[in-house]
Amino acid sequence: MCRADKRELQNSREVTEYFDVAFMMAGGFRYKIWDPPLIISQIITMQAVYYVGLGLWIAVLDLFTGHHRSLDSIFKYQELQIKEVHGRAVMAAFILNALTGSLGLWKVVQRTKQCLDFTVTAHFLHLVGCWFYNGHLPSQPSVWLLNLVTITLMCVLGEYLCMRTEMQHIPVMSSKVDL
Repeated sequence: MCRADKRELQNSREVTEYFDVAFMMAGGFRYKIWDPPLIISQIITMQAVYYVGLGLWIAVLDLFTGHHRSLDSIFKYQELQIKEVHGRAVMAAFILNALTGSLGLWKVVQRTKQCLDFTVTAHFLHLVGCWFYNGHLPSQPSVWLLNLVTITLMCVLGEYLCMRTEMQHIPVMSSKVDL
């Protein structure tokens, strides 16, 4: 490779790095590179949003039902019974927490394409936690249906919020072009 080719290659790298930095500083979309520390920190943050939100919703709804607050409300499958007032309150807390989780997706993940991934990951990790807490997987169809509903709500609303934010970054020319 001659000197001119090396200089040309170096100049093209500098220009590319300049535009990459300028693009990121201008509030553009993130890179599409593999960044494990970012992904792991987002998973941990979404799990924290999931449990803090669920805990707050259960605490608020337990004030209305007069039930004592415990970890059983979060992790025990038997608490999710439609026949009891407290069971309905816990189910409502899970559904309301899907809305809280979608806000977390919007602020933490900020990418429409990743909402389903992070939603399923948060619910899967909760399922694993419940499995360890109870010693077995749930056999009640209502638990699986509730998880399906909350995954759907959290994902769809999170995608909607992220899509609205992503669409704001796309410039649209207002001038007409003659073809």
